[in-house]
Amino acid sequence: MTATSAPATAPEHAARQHWIGVLSRTRRAELLPHENALRDAEYQLIRAPEIGMTLVRGRMGGSGAPFNVGEMSVTRCVVRLADGRTGYSYLAGRDKAHAELAALADAHLQGAQQAHWMRELIEPLAQAQAARRSRQQAETAATKVEFFTLVRGEN
Repeated sequence: MTATSAPATAPEHAARQHWIGVLSRTRRAELLPHENALRDAEYQLIRAPEIGMTLVRGRMGGSGAPFNVGEMSVTRCVVRLADGRTGYSYLAGRDKAHAELAALADAHLQGAQQAHWMRELIEPLAQAQAARRSRQQAETAATKVEFFTLVRGEN
């Protein structure tokens, strides 16, 4: 087996899950500063960016019976670099250019320059996402209402 076709080990699999998750939650504007570097490789579109729909399911209380929440738009793309590395992306929304950039980033992250791409792309994006999530949680917590029952002692 060649290095590109060898099965991924658990840590490699977890690392790829992490960066694909970060790329799927990023905003296109956050990838644009890296666009020239991402596109600075010979590649072909295996699956050109395409828009589709997916069914979103939920569970009551997080653990109850599943139910259909509704549908949402998704965009997917698959690219292959000249050296055979294949990058995938699935994004919420309808942005084809964003999906292509995310797929290119996935492909680059599988190569010898992985540490560079993690340091320059994934880590800053993950930090920005964590900051947004923290701000959103703080805003939500500020509107939290505590309900309580006053016991009068008249049993």
